[in-house]
Amino acid sequence: MKLKVGQKIPSFILPDQDGKDFNIKDLLGKSNIVIYFYPKDDTPGCTAEACTFRDQFVDFKDAGAEVIGISSDSVESHRRFAEKHHLPFRLLSDMDKKVRKSFGVPGDMLGLIPGRVTYVMDKTGEVQHIFNSQLNAAKHVEEAIAVLKRLS
Repeated sequence: MKLKVGQKIPSFILPDQDGKDFNIKDLLGKSNIVIYFYPKDDTPGCTAEACTFRDQFVDFKDAGAEVIGISSDSVESHRRFAEKHHLPFRLLSDMDKKVRKSFGVPGDMLGLIPGRVTYVMDKTGEVQHIFNSQLNAAKHVEEAIAVLKRLS
């Protein structure tokens, strides 16, 4: 199944970079949510994307949004990545790729690299915007902030 604008996000629980279970239901009704799926910690494109989210983090907070990054890397890899780049948001470990699949995140054209897709949800968990671009990591942040401004 591929998640579409207007649909509710699937429920999930994943460990964060501190090894604590995070339940998406804990955010519903409280904040807008930006979830970005990315291929791999500490690669050039993924580092640029994470650091752009970090650098614009105040804009997300001002828009009442929580930012969450998800990849199939381990909790330990996420911990190192978050510490190294001073990331102020959660990174969730989806090692079996079940959450990625439940959102319908595609791979790249050859199917070798996990996709880079950003979802913006309102407080109810309804998808308001989906942005899919493997190459333009910074554009994910611009798109998400623009949608959040329209929601407020």
